[in-house]
This record gives sequence, structure tokens and C-alpha cells, in this order.
Amino acid sequence: MSHHPNQTHKQHVLQIAVLLFGLILWFMPMPSGLESYIQKLPSGDLEFTPIMAWHLFVIFITAIFAVILKAMPIFTSSILGVSAVILTGTLTAKQAFSGFGEDWILLIIVAFLIARGVIKSGLGKRIAFLIIRKFGKSSIGLSYSIIAADMFMAPAFPSNTARSGVLFPIVNALATDSGSNVSDGTRKKLGSYLMMSSMAGLTISSSLWLTAMAANPAGAKMAKEFGVNITYGSWALAASVPVLVLYAILPWVLMKVYPPEVKHTPNAPQIAQDALDKMGKVSRNEWIMAGVFVGMVSLWIASSFAPELNKTAVAFLGLGILMLANIFTIKDLHGEGQALGTLVWFAILYAMSVHLNKFGFMGWIGENAATMVDGLPWMAAYLILVIAYVLIHYFFVSQTAQMLALFSVFLGVAVKTGVPPELMALMLLFATNFNAIITPQGSSANVIYVGSGYLEAGEIYKVGGIVTLVNTIVFLTIGTGWILLIT
Repeated sequence: MSHHPNQTHKQHVLQIAVLLFGLILWFMPMPSGLESYIQKLPSGDLEFTPIMAWHLFVIFITAIFAVILKAMPIFTSSILGVSAVILTGTLTAKQAFSGFGEDWILLIIVAFLIARGVIKSGLGKRIAFLIIRKFGKSSIGLSYSIIAADMFMAPAFPSNTARSGVLFPIVNALATDSGSNVSDGTRKKLGSYLMMSSMAGLTISSSLWLTAMAANPAGAKMAKEFGVNITYGSWALAASVPVLVLYAILPWVLMKVYPPEVKHTPNAPQIAQDALDKMGKVSRNEWIMAGVFVGMVSLWIASSFAPELNKTAVAFLGLGILMLANIFTIKDLHGEGQALGTLVWFAILYAMSVHLNKFGFMGWIGENAATMVDGLPWMAAYLILVIAYVLIHYFFVSQTAQMLALFSVFLGVAVKTGVPPELMALMLLFATNFNAIITPQGSSANVIYVGSGYLEAGEIYKVGGIVTLVNTIVFLTIGTGWILLIT
């Protein structure tokens, strides 16, 4: 792909600006209070100094800044970042590469490969045409149907990563069978809008049910220490009104801020019917693919009751069966460079984020956020703390990691200032989900969509920021009023 000389020059200017930004931060004195905060922490088996925590933050934020400015792709930014953290002695090689040992990151990659099988077998095409036949008169109708399917499946999936692995092949098939492809430059015709819709949908489906995301039950357990008892029913009741409002408006918001080129497709249902007639009966490969898919989903659901059923091992089993049946072959791996690239950048950013937390940097930010509300009326303290919690997600690559690091700190401060404990506990747990689209790496579930090529990282910072803003406003207004009414 050739670049216009002016574009290349602009790119170089941005890259120099990012480098200067990083160097200035690197040589700046550490923020006051960071050193004393970190020195008070139990050191455990980690040998680090406060300056290492600061330098890790500088490299991490510079890598993110480079992507936001479009100075370089997220892959390039990440590999330069990991080189910097190791060569400066900020992290050891073992620490910096620890993300590659996370099984759930491999799950995302296997989900890519299984998505290829869903499409190659013809099953994806058939499901896509069935959805288009029912809802395909408009792009917004397809968006609503994708999010509704997600909300319907969510209570049975304690992993939003696994859920994205089910949704992605269907969304991908909807895009390609509507003539919207990454390879020929037609991604914005429809595919980009549907991918962004599905990512936005995951933020609200994960908020709706206690069992829709791994962090939810863990947070509910932590809330018990503050005398807050969150049950399956009380969670669903509290989330229902703000989530239904967001379900009604998110596809419309995305239509305004990130519109597809094709909005109305009145002939699509008939075209889909003709295509289904042409496809004829369900083929052998489709039956095998459907069986593998249903089997994987069943085992993923069962894994919430039987932890020995590792989700990634289940996905590998499914992929192995597809390879035995020749539905996915070694040759198919050649076209999956995007999956490998995704594994690399996500594992790197995840490891950096985890160590920012381990080094105490995130705890220090949380403590500072808490001091901002000293002496304020409880409603003001509540709003500031929730907004701060949402924005801090820029620095986290895992929703669960943020919840474990900051939930008790924020809830403790809120209770001291008079915020009703149940309101604050629920809102922080909802925020752990509804802020997930704020960055491309804000949730492991996002990563499969970003890796598809239909969405650019820079677009997610912008559009994901808007979705997060809408989610936050609805939860803080309608959601707060509703929770106060029912508790």
C-alpha cells in the first residue's frame, strides 16, 4: 500500500511528537506522593522501586498516546513499548512477556480460527441469511438483532470473551454476505457499524446479568464485606431499566456517530431468501460445524460449575475436531496474520497493565481519586468517584483487574462520605462493564473485533469514548434514580 508523501511526512511528525512526549514524562520528577505511597506497600516477592512504577506508566501511556494520535498502529506501538520496558530495566523479560502465558488470551486467538471455520463451512452464511431475512430491511435492524441475541445469551456465559467468540463469526458473516469486506476497502459499507454495535452491545449485556462476566460475582462477593448483599435477582432488577434504555438508543447513537454507508436495504430479505434457496439443504460440513459450536458453547456454560473444564482447552478441542473434519486446515492459518498480531499486542499491553497494578501505581491513582471527595456532599462524591472509576479504565487492559484493584478502595471512600452502600457497589460493578469499550484493549472481548480489520484502533478511542459517555450518563441519571427507588 503506497502512502502519499504528505501523509508520510505527517506520520513522521506525529512519531517525533510522541517520542518527545515520552521523553519529557520520563525525565520529569515523579508526582508527589507516589514514592511515599509505594514505599508503604508490602513488597512481597517483587523487587521494584517507585521510579520503576513511574517509568512503566510513562512507557504505557506513550504507547497508548501513539495509537490515539494515529502516529503508528497498535501492534507497532506495543512492540516498541515492550522493547523499551525491558531494555530500560523497568520490567524483566519474564514480567514483560508474562501476558503470553495467559490461557484466556489464547482463547481469543482460537476464537478467530473457529470463526474462519464457521464461515468456511457455510454455517455462518446460512445464519447470516436467516437473520437478514428476518431483520435485514435496515442496517439499524441488524444492529438491534445482534445486541438482542447477545443479551439473550449473556446469563449463560460467565465469560464475555467466550461470548464474543460466538457473536463474532455471525457478525463477520453478516458483513461479508452484505458485500462489506476489509480486503476490498468496503469495510465501512456495513461491517464496521455492525462490529462496533456488537462491541457496544457487550458493554450492556455484561451489565445486565450477574453471571454475564467473570468480574461480576467476584465484585458481589467483595461487596458483602461492606454489608451489601447482591443477589442474582437484585442485580438484574437494578440493571434492567438503564440497560433497556441503552438497548433502545445505542444502535441509533452509532448510526449518528459511526454510520454505515448503506442504511436501508429493502430488498435484502428477498435476496437472503433467494440465497438460502440456492444453498439448499444443510451440508455435512455445516452439521459438523453446528455440532462443534453447540458442544463448545455447552461446555463453556458448564465451565462456570466445573472449573476443570478450561474454556481455552474446550476451544482447542473444537478447533481440533474442525481440523480432523477438514473444515479448518493448516493452509487456513496462512491468512490469519491478524490473529497473531492481535495475540502479540494484547499480551504485551496486558502484562504492562498488570504490573502497573502490582507496582502500586493504580492504587495510588485510586487513593488520589478518593481524596478528591473529602468533605463533599454524598451525591457529588458519588458522581466524582464513578466518573473517575470509568476514566481510570484507560490504563487497564482487564475489567477484572480494575475491579479487583479499585472496587474496595472506591466503595470504602464512598461509604465514609455517606453514599448509600448498595447504590455505590452496584454502580461500580456496572461501570466495570459499561466502560469496556473506552479503548481497543479495554476488554478481552473487544480484541477479536479489533483484530477483524473492520475497526481501526483510533476509531475505537473516538467512537468507544462516545459510547462510554452515553452509557455513563444513562447509568448515572436513570440508573441512579431507579436503584434509589427500588432499594
